[in-house]
Amino acid sequence: MTEPFDTALRDQMRGFIETRVMAISTDGPAFELREVPDGTGGTKLNFEGYASVVERGYDVWAPSVGDFTEVIDQRAFAKTLSENPDVSLKINHEGLPLARSTAGDLRLSADSTGLLAGADLNPERSDVKLLRQAVEAGHLGAMSFAFRVTRQDWSDDGATRRISEVNLNRGDVSIVEHPANGATTGMMSLRNAVERTMVTTDTPAMVSEIRAKLADADEAVLKHILSLVSAADTAVDEAQPLLADLLGVPNPDIAQDAAMDRSSGDEGIEVRQPSRLAIAQLRAVASHRR
Repeated sequence: MTEPFDTALRDQMRGFIETRVMAISTDGPAFELREVPDGTGGTKLNFEGYASVVERGYDVWAPSVGDFTEVIDQRAFAKTLSENPDVSLKINHEGLPLARSTAGDLRLSADSTGLLAGADLNPERSDVKLLRQAVEAGHLGAMSFAFRVTRQDWSDDGATRRISEVNLNRGDVSIVEHPANGATTGMMSLRNAVERTMVTTDTPAMVSEIRAKLADADEAVLKHILSLVSAADTAVDEAQPLLADLLGVPNPDIAQDAAMDRSSGDEGIEVRQPSRLAIAQLRAVASHRR
């Protein structure tokens, strides 16, 4: 029987950040927000909800892989929870943490239903107030979690993926808008698409494939990726001339720009140079480490 996708590609679906959106209940939100005494005469906002379900199959789609059914093993969270992972509670996987496991106000556990998240929220925070209003208005009613797969098994025909172990460290559990009986296409899918297409020299084909993947990717994920790319680009622009000066070699960008200028005849293109202070600081650090 011919498999629906490459076995090597299937095996690569480990270690990438993936997200899943879960709707535990069809008659209400997948979580609860309730006021409880804080022990000082005031109140705090208690959150509790399932970020994942176990032993329940749901449909997933991923670029160049296609459709398959996924099941998370009931024991998939045991190892990562025993290692006290750093996990944040967020809204749509973005913004400041509402709670964090390392701070002690986010508690994670696993049972026969799935990954249970409990948190104590500060009702005076503006984002918590907005969260509460959105939940009460019915704008938020599902949960999602970001994770990395560390162990998995596939059926021979590639139609079923069983996740037997995940890593939650530096991931998050999130309150999200859209309930789904299954999964969202997470950052893993887009990252696979970009990494595969960037190794080819066929630029038109590369652009076409990336555009096809972007059309199917989640808008919030794309915005997050764009912010990461922007931050990385800024860091590279600042670091490259500093490293070139420290090593005593030409800045590749300057050499490339000069070559383009000569071929096009353009004049007066300004190339940003690192400040003398920045160069001096980098040299001092390098000298200290020798």
